[in-house]
Amino acid sequence: MTESAPGPGPDEPQCSAKGCRAAAVWALRWNNPKIHTPDRRKIWLACDEHRESLSAFLARRDFLKDVVPVEDRDA
Repeated sequence: MTESAPGPGPDEPQCSAKGCRAAAVWALRWNNPKIHTPDRRKIWLACDEHRESLSAFLARRDFLKDVVPVEDRDA
């Protein structure tokens, strides 16, 4: 029997990538201008491994506004 790597605890932020259970270290702040006001920010969380792929997905749609450390996500 193989053991999987431990994920974050129940109160710790977790990566938003599909199937990833790693602890989030990055907050990708984004906005869909067709449905959100300019000052509204939605947040996806990312581990180091998924930061680039999630950022690229949002950037291709011109949604990505910035990427900050997860502890600064609400600043």
